[in-house]
Amino acid sequence: MTRTPLLTGCLLSLAVAGTCSASVGATHTPTTLSVDQVVDKNIAARGGLSAWRGVKTLTIAGELDAGGKPNHALPFVLKEKRSRKSRLEIVFADKTSLQVYDGIQGWKVRPFLNRNEVETYTSAEIKSAADEQDLDGPLVDYAAKGSQIAFVGIEAVEGHPAYKLKLTLKNGDKRNLWIDAGSFLELKMDGEPRKLDGRLHNVAVYFRDYKTEHGLTMPRLQETAVEGVKQTYKMTISRVAVNEPLDDSLFQKPQLTALAAPSAKKP
Repeated sequence: MTRTPLLTGCLLSLAVAGTCSASVGATHTPTTLSVDQVVDKNIAARGGLSAWRGVKTLTIAGELDAGGKPNHALPFVLKEKRSRKSRLEIVFADKTSLQVYDGIQGWKVRPFLNRNEVETYTSAEIKSAADEQDLDGPLVDYAAKGSQIAFVGIEAVEGHPAYKLKLTLKNGDKRNLWIDAGSFLELKMDGEPRKLDGRLHNVAVYFRDYKTEHGLTMPRLQETAVEGVKQTYKMTISRVAVNEPLDDSLFQKPQLTALAAPSAKKP
């Protein structure tokens, strides 16, 4: 799983204005399973516990929808390193926007808003970054992360029978997650609600087009739908790198001179 809230939030702030075709799910009535059975089967379907625990860095690159008519797809690169370090670069109008979090502090550069300076994360942004899932997703070692999971029931997601789980995160936030009853891969997850037009709108993220690389099975397409907004936003992943060396300096306060030439080149 990628840091969907980070990417979705950047999409909506850019909005010049993120469902992986998982393998076809079961069509029969799913077997009743416990929470831990569903979690274990999901982790196994995604590559296994030891494989995910062995991931120290993860880099993904591709394109993000920016909205508009016609819609514009923007190249991006997301780099993650344990624990909870992240660097997101998006190229828009030949300029690189940037969000960096070092695990404690965060910074952003937003040239698309004509803000050619390094801005410090607000307290709300720091809280949001700190609350985001680690690079292995919300289910791997969930108890150690301080999360609780309850089984809600079985629901269909786009025609796929799915196990619906309710996650209560360490900070008290709650998210629903739907696991395909056939493939045991994620089909859908609640995103962080977005404030638009003065009120909060529910967000749903769908996962599609799973592929296996480096022993890990991950979605190559994520689609984000905001309640009350007709247009959805897609994130298409074209490159995945596991345990690529990422120096800690990448997650420190950025220097504007280093952003003169866009680094998130179109895949």
